[in-house]
Amino acid sequence: MKSWPSKQLRFLFSVSSGATPASGNPDFWNGKINWATPNDVAKSAKTLTETRRRITEAGFESCGARLAPPSTIILTRRAPIGQLAISEQELSCSQGCFLLEPPSDADSEFYFFWLSTQKNYLQALGRGTTFVELSTDTLRSLQVPCIPLAKQKAISDYLNRETADIDVLISAKQHLLNFQAEKRSAIVDEAVMRGINPAAPLRPSGIEWLGDIPAHWEVERSRWLFTVRDNRSETGEGKLLTVSPLTGVALRSAKDAHMFRTERTVGYKLCFAGDLVINPLLAWKGVMGTARIGGIVNPTYNVYIPRPRILPGFADKLVRTPVFAKEVARYSKEVWSSRLRFCPEGFYKIYWPVPPLAEQREIVEYIESETAAIDRLSEATENSVALLTERRAALISETITGQTDIKEAA
Repeated sequence: MKSWPSKQLRFLFSVSSGATPASGNPDFWNGKINWATPNDVAKSAKTLTETRRRITEAGFESCGARLAPPSTIILTRRAPIGQLAISEQELSCSQGCFLLEPPSDADSEFYFFWLSTQKNYLQALGRGTTFVELSTDTLRSLQVPCIPLAKQKAISDYLNRETADIDVLISAKQHLLNFQAEKRSAIVDEAVMRGINPAAPLRPSGIEWLGDIPAHWEVERSRWLFTVRDNRSETGEGKLLTVSPLTGVALRSAKDAHMFRTERTVGYKLCFAGDLVINPLLAWKGVMGTARIGGIVNPTYNVYIPRPRILPGFADKLVRTPVFAKEVARYSKEVWSSRLRFCPEGFYKIYWPVPPLAEQREIVEYIESETAAIDRLSEATENSVALLTERRAALISETITGQTDIKEAA
């Protein structure tokens, strides 16, 4: 491995922190000055052309922000620390970002690639209790490679070419994943809302979110389909379960489960196979599902026992549809700004389509049969994306540190 000379970042870049005008002053906002936030940086592939919000000249002067020229590197200073973008025009930024203005003998793209290899290290340097952030002095003290400008440009040009091919492949696979997800969702939505017999006559359900349903189906409120379970663990023992919109109710990873000592899980709610588990703060995002195995769940979760008229498998498919999540949001209460809570009284007001039990079983079997191939393909595609992402990171790391001779690689 080559050992390139280095020096502290402070001797190469002009580093400045951002600032924010008073949010309640309308004279400071909706102006012409781009104002970057960590969210803007996270959504940029590499270059940042424009920002979601802009400030006025008065807003800019009021907060003492700095206006950085094009080719400035924007780096997030708060968790997640180390996200990067290169500005394509003048901009300022919030206090959640740093602006790294390069001198004439520094290539922004070279240092963009180099800093991308330091993301884990930068995150480890973050400090704080309320929120973790990277200090200005720590960033300025970072040792960065110092090589001739021509060499920097040669490396960044090579990486731009090589990563472009990988990025095209990753993008294509991401589009495939999106298509697979849409196809899967369409299969589930149609089956749980309309059944699997396209010739079955329909009738108006009388419920807006349900629309027309098969004529022989019933409609019932959750109140008559579920009962609350509030049994608590006295020992804290049991399989620790979590819930997500993608996997429904599942075991926490071994790593996460290890973090919870038995004494800390005393009082957690018991959950049995077939129970419906809902995260009340994230239910509006579809964070709910039916447990396949028994265990314990966070005491803030709501646990419901299906009555005999509803099969756990059918309930699991229905509650994880986007249309059900929208109905959940409608019955959720705003406990504070931008935070909804889905309480049992709201859950009990929601109407459900209730097919005959035999048909519910057929619907679940149909969905699992039709989506199995899609799930296998999605898993293979996700693994492929992970491998390409690893290859991309390795290519950048090996090139930017001098382990790969770009002439030989070419």
